Amino acid sequence: MAKFRIITPAGASFTVAGGGYDLEMEALQGMDAEIVEAPMDTAGFIAAAQNADAIYAKGIPITAEIIAGLKNCKSITLGSVGVDSVDVKAATRAGIPVTNVPDTFIEEVADHAMTLLLSSFRRVIEQDKMVREHRWKEGRPALLQIPRLMGQTLGFVSFGRVARAVAKRAAPFGLRLIAYDPFLDETQISEHGVMPVSLNDVMSQSDFVSMHAPARPECTHLLKEEHFRKMKKTSIFINTGRGPTVDESALIKALTEGWIAYAGLDVLEVEPPSHNNPLLSMDNVILSAHTASASARFDEARKRRVGSELALVLSGKWPMSCVNPAVLQNTKLQRWQPVGIGRGPNS
Repeated sequence: MAKFRIITPAGASFTVAGGGYDLEMEALQGMDAEIVEAPMDTAGFIAAAQNADAIYAKGIPITAEIIAGLKNCKSITLGSVGVDSVDVKAATRAGIPVTNVPDTFIEEVADHAMTLLLSSFRRVIEQDKMVREHRWKEGRPALLQIPRLMGQTLGFVSFGRVARAVAKRAAPFGLRLIAYDPFLDETQISEHGVMPVSLNDVMSQSDFVSMHAPARPECTHLLKEEHFRKMKKTSIFINTGRGPTVDESALIKALTEGWIAYAGLDVLEVEPPSHNNPLLSMDNVILSAHTASASARFDEARKRRVGSELALVLSGKWPMSCVNPAVLQNTKLQRWQPVGIGRGPNS
């Protein structure tokens, strides 16, 4: 048996199956470590993982029940930005660091957010449909109802890494940039050329609202009917964050009743959506299948990062990223970074 046992559910993470764990093991070479797959049911996983040195979280929720059964776990490691599949509060109570990959797919998601913004603003799908249906002459009149992009306001709900990257992309288009984020002080927002404002100001002033709040309990249905009612009738709502942060029924009502003009959504409250979800048949909605982070480097990058985090922790060092950094001071792990880890709920 290897010195270090890393237990992982047998199911694939995201939608990428197969391939083994060669990429994760690159950083673990020479450490006498092994990654062992365990059953995906709760009882079977607890039985396999109770003496594990680390958990590679994927495929199933890592619940408080599972965490309570861990006796020797030094880290719960995720290959994603979001940590909603792990009960972080339970891990914190147990003194177990939870790691993610918050800086691995920032550029891809920011690109996708801008894609949804521009394609919804210029009504790309409708324009394409007009051409294919031989309605060529309808294209220009339709866009004559749309204002120019320059000078309009883009508002961010939450201003973490992705939102900052979107702001960097949006600035050259001449957009005015504002943001709401209760976890950041105003200078952390304004230094990016973005004006810090209240949530109500974001919703009422913005021509585009870009949602980036994390999937945490306090952010569930952060945006409700009252917020969509504050938006301009010509405004566009973009979400590349997490679906449950938005009351989807309120968003559907806003789009149906004309409180807002359009939406570009990469995430939904329930994924995949049911066949009768009204969003699927709405002409003023552009959808993608939670694919904002996907690119040719997606799987390799996240798997190598998982391996690096596991190697650091198993060698007795702080991980590079930790969503509950307060636990680190109470572990035997040693700090090695030249700067502290600043990982709050908006990371």
